Amino acid sequence: MPSTTRDVVLLLTHSGDFYTIDLVSQALARRGVRPVRFNTDLFPSAVKLLSRAGDDRLFTETGEQLSAVEVRAVWARKLWPPRMAQDLDDRYRSMCVAESMAALEGFLDALHEARWVNDLQNQRAAENKQRQLRLAARAGLRVPRTLVTNDPAAAREFFSETDGQTVAKLLRPITVSMDAVDSFVYTNRVREEDLVGAEALRHSPMVFQELIPKAFELRVAWVAGESFAGALDVSGTLRGQTDWRRVAPEECRWQKGHVPDQVASCLNALMSELGLVFGAVDLICTPSGEYVFLEVNPSGEWGMLERDLGLPISEAIASALLVPSE
Repeated sequence: MPSTTRDVVLLLTHSGDFYTIDLVSQALARRGVRPVRFNTDLFPSAVKLLSRAGDDRLFTETGEQLSAVEVRAVWARKLWPPRMAQDLDDRYRSMCVAESMAALEGFLDALHEARWVNDLQNQRAAENKQRQLRLAARAGLRVPRTLVTNDPAAAREFFSETDGQTVAKLLRPITVSMDAVDSFVYTNRVREEDLVGAEALRHSPMVFQELIPKAFELRVAWVAGESFAGALDVSGTLRGQTDWRRVAPEECRWQKGHVPDQVASCLNALMSELGLVFGAVDLICTPSGEYVFLEVNPSGEWGMLERDLGLPISEAIASALLVPSE
């Protein structure tokens, strides 16, 4: 039988997630708590949930088990859709996915007394990119001129307003599949010839944003008011001019970055407004030294900052998880 001591930290992730999840798990274990990994994509195929009134239990694919009353904190790193069996009849697939997600959400609701990093409702609301930009501007951060539209004429007008210095991107990733590398859409420069096909916007709106000149880019792991920053100078690369994620590791290296106090104060105000304990923030520092906010990913990546720069981000996340819940 599981213990009733609240000494478990539940780590929500997926079966293809490594390194950062292990770093946080190790940091928690050093603090004397029991980290339990829950690969959410393996429910219901290999992970079992049992829920009765006041008695909710999880049995992982590795044989670990826990009761909801044992859970002290939850790290909502990744909440993944279920990976259904290949031989499942397509007529029932969507129903099985919906029922699995409903059961999972019911189990997670039983953990409402635990400390969450991040609270799921806050995290989902914070993923709204338009809301992020509004709140960032209100918090005192500079944000790029941005247009979200399905109107071809408006897109062409915006291109003219920015003197052709325009990029395009999506509000959300096309897929959350672990095998979707080929489907990933990066931020791309808009050329005048691209606007010839702007009528296609009637099928889906896009985000158009002014191209911000870069001295370097920053990825900031923000954890409970503390900023851990890595800087990347992509000026010497062709692929990284509009999106640093396209840069090959040998083209440029992460350097330790710095977030000025005023910018850090604005970020703290933004994250407080979003209700986030953790977020991966993307900033640009312009050649004139101005910092521009691009976005915050409530479950963004930071492993390269700890690996390459030795920043103690996993320790900070572990500490944030063990703060007593209110």
